[in-house]
Amino acid sequence: MNVYINHAAAICALGVDLASISVNLFSTKSSPLRQSDEYSPGKPTYLGQVVEMPQRADTRTNSLLLSALNPLLPEINILKQRFGAHRIGAVIGSSTSGIAEGEQALSHRATHGEFPPSFHYCQQELGASAKFVANQSGVTGPCWTVSTACSSGAKALASAARLIQLGVCDAVIAGGADSLCRTTVQGFSALNAVSPERCNPFSLNRRGINIGEGAGLMLVTREPSTIRLAGFGETSDAHHISAPEPTGKGAEAAQRLALENAELDATAINYINLHGTATEQNDIMESLAVARVFGSTIPCGSTKALTGHTLGAAGALEAIFCWLTLQRNDGLLPAHLWDGVVDPALATLDGLGILHLESPPRFLMSNSFAFGGNNISLILERCNG
Repeated sequence: MNVYINHAAAICALGVDLASISVNLFSTKSSPLRQSDEYSPGKPTYLGQVVEMPQRADTRTNSLLLSALNPLLPEINILKQRFGAHRIGAVIGSSTSGIAEGEQALSHRATHGEFPPSFHYCQQELGASAKFVANQSGVTGPCWTVSTACSSGAKALASAARLIQLGVCDAVIAGGADSLCRTTVQGFSALNAVSPERCNPFSLNRRGINIGEGAGLMLVTREPSTIRLAGFGETSDAHHISAPEPTGKGAEAAQRLALENAELDATAINYINLHGTATEQNDIMESLAVARVFGSTIPCGSTKALTGHTLGAAGALEAIFCWLTLQRNDGLLPAHLWDGVVDPALATLDGLGILHLESPPRFLMSNSFAFGGNNISLILERCNG
C-alpha cells in the first residue's frame, strides 16, 4: 500500500508539541496524570489533562486541534499549491466534539433562562471537528468526522488511506481529538470503569482507566517518506454496547486482517502498541488476542498511563507514537508504566514493558478497540532501512 505519513503534530498530557512529547514518551519514569475534580465535583480522579493550551478556539476540542494543526500549516500550504485545495481531505476522529461547551451552556441556561451568546449548537455536532480543521487549513476536499468511540482516531487514518488509494485525494489531514468534559469523566465512572489511582495496564492490580485529552494530526499522501502506513485491519464483533468480546476474537481478526493487508507474517512485527486500557475485561481479551497471533514474546506495551485514555484521539496519538518510534535509530520503545505484578488470568506476554530493542524496529502495530466491538489494528513501516 503506497500510503505514507509525511508529517505529524500532537498535543496531550505528555507535552504541548511533538518535540516535548517525543522526549517524554521514551524517557519518563512517572505518569504525568494529575488528580482533579474539575469534571467530577467532589470526586477527584486522575486525568490526562493539557494544562497549558497553546492555541484558543471556540471549543476546547477545537483548541486542541488548532494547537496540533498550526505546526502543519506550512506543509499543508505547500500541498495546496501542488495539488489544489480541492484534492486535500480532512478526516478527524472524535467522540466529544464541543460537548464540554454544551454542558456549560445548559448550566448557564438553567441559571439565566437562556443560552450564552457565545454558544451555538453547531459547536457540539460531531462533524464540527473535521469542518474546523478544513476551515482553518483552507482545504476543500472530502471532509468528515469518524465517531466510533475509542477507535475513531485510528479509523480516520484508515479512511485517509482509502481516499488516497481510490484517487479521490492526493493528500489527507487525518487524526483525532477529544477534550475532557463531564459527560465522559462521569459517564465512564458510572460504568465503574474509572480507576481511583493512576491506571495500571495489564497488572493484577489494575482498576480501570483514566480519562485524558489531546489531539494528533498526520499528513497522509502517496509521496514516499520515511514512514509508510503498511496496512490496517478492521472488524466489528458487536458483542456488547460497552464490554469487549471476552475471548478477543474480534481483536484477533483485526490483527490478522492488518497483517494480510500489509502482506506480512506475524513474525515481521517488532512491537505492538497495545490498546491497554487497564480495565479488567479489555486487558484480558487483548492479551488472549495478541498471544494467539504473535505468541508470548512479542515486545509490547500500553501508553495509556502516559496520556490517559484520550478516547477518540487515542488511535491517532498512538499511531504518532509509533511514527516517532520508527524514526529513532537507538531501538528505544515507548515507556510502559505499571507495577510489574503479573495477572495469571491474562495470556502470557513476556515481552510486555520491554523498553529497548537490539536494533531499530521496522514494523510496528497499533491496536484500538472500541465500544460495540469496533476494532482496528494499524501497521506502520520504517522505509529508510
